[in-house]
Amino acid sequence: MQIVLLERIARLGQMGDVVNVKDGYARNYLLPQGKALRANKANLERFEQDRAQLEARNLERKADAEAVDGKLNGESFVVIRQSGDTGQLYGSVTTRDIAELLSQSGFETARNQIVLAEPIKILGLHEVNVILHPEVTSTVIVNVARTEDEAERQAAGEDVTAEQAEEEETIAVEEVFDDGVAVSLDDAEASDEDAPAEEAAETPTAEAEEAVAEEATDAEADEESSDNEEESE
Repeated sequence: MQIVLLERIARLGQMGDVVNVKDGYARNYLLPQGKALRANKANLERFEQDRAQLEARNLERKADAEAVDGKLNGESFVVIRQSGDTGQLYGSVTTRDIAELLSQSGFETARNQIVLAEPIKILGLHEVNVILHPEVTSTVIVNVARTEDEAERQAAGEDVTAEQAEEEETIAVEEVFDDGVAVSLDDAEASDEDAPAEEAAETPTAEAEEAVAEEATDAEADEESSDNEEESE
């Protein structure tokens, strides 16, 4: 469908441009929202007659949007959600949730003004664009946390999910040591002191080796004597 734009539309054109769009996009969004007209002779003539008024209205809306942008841009908003230990949310934060949050904070917005590629499904700080006017876009921070305390720590730069993982590792290590055998430091030192003495007791001395050798010699002499007596008989 061929239409004439009544305001600037991203990726389409500026006010007064005549462009071709898909029929569904025109019928379901551009025409009902008053952002465009069918590009027929009557509407083109009407646009030219109203052009000055449309441009003045656009400048007024832009000025209002810029005033809001001065207050909104860079602001942080906290969303409390339940999540698992890895930070994965039980659910998600949608454009509707963010629009309601901004409206509650005094910034009247609709969900179609929130730019979100996909719902937020994890804890942390998320940058979200808010279209206040076709030519004015604010960026806000959506701080998704499990508690207000965690939100404050995240805003200060802490990674609360990493801290959770460290706590779990510490607990696991403590459980391992609790199940082990307790050994006192005194017992360990005593064992170290006794070890050399035991080693010394197990190691044969030179005197002991000589005694063993003498016994072996005596035994051989006795055997020879026995053999001689048997031969003489």
